[in-house]
Amino acid sequence: MSFVNAVDMTRDAYKNHYAIGAFNTNNLEWTRCILKGAQDTNTPVIIQVSMGAAKYMGGYKLVKDLVADEMESMNITVPVVMHLDHGNYEAAKECIEVGYSSVMFDGHDLPFAENLEKTKEIVKLAHAKGISVEAEVGSIGGEEDGIIGEGELASVEEAKTLADTGIDILAAGIGNIHGKYPENWTGLHFDRLQEISDAVKMPLVLHGGSGIPKDQIVKAVKAGISKVNVNTENQIAFANATRAYIESGADQIGKGYDPRKLLAPGKKAIVDVITSRIGWFETPSVK
Repeated sequence: MSFVNAVDMTRDAYKNHYAIGAFNTNNLEWTRCILKGAQDTNTPVIIQVSMGAAKYMGGYKLVKDLVADEMESMNITVPVVMHLDHGNYEAAKECIEVGYSSVMFDGHDLPFAENLEKTKEIVKLAHAKGISVEAEVGSIGGEEDGIIGEGELASVEEAKTLADTGIDILAAGIGNIHGKYPENWTGLHFDRLQEISDAVKMPLVLHGGSGIPKDQIVKAVKAGISKVNVNTENQIAFANATRAYIESGADQIGKGYDPRKLLAPGKKAIVDVITSRIGWFETPSVK
């Protein structure tokens, strides 16, 4: 089964008020867990990789080939999007060339005029090959591959202007952040989300989906969020399960040190998070 782009699935999600889970891969185990979670729930999924994770794994082409090979090996039948997460201009162009089915060009740290022009160029290159494009307006709080965002609210006017470039999905800052949410976090700004949704009338993306309470995610999906990104939550679940396995001494019993056994609890924890979040997003089963 080949990759699909994110156009039809996110448009349907926007129209019918559900969301597609977008889960970041970090290695082979993460890839298999994401695919298993999607197949177990019989739901479409977006597998995405950041620039940093791609570098760690060996490059954009290797990541794409790994995901494709695992799909074949695991007999995956649900729709899968291969997506670049928070890519700069050069990364977006490279992923278009090597065969990703979707790319995010993140130009939020550029002057808005430059972000706009580069987004238009990426849209032209991507759409010529049937690849969907995500762009960002307003900074998502926290840190992503060394890019630190203050988490300011996206401008409704800028959101509308960026949407008019022909992008397929729009990420907008609404008080969400990458990484762990601090105790003094005040929550998502639903008024701004609704203003943006009313202005652009297109699928919106919630970055920093890890750690946001279920009630806020459900409310955001009803307001136009059609793609929810999850990464930190899986990392924390994996780390906690691995720590518990080692602290129990299981790695010192028999061949408990074998990585296939050592990593198994963490892998199960990732799948559990993924299937739970798919339920939160109310992603319908593939017919």
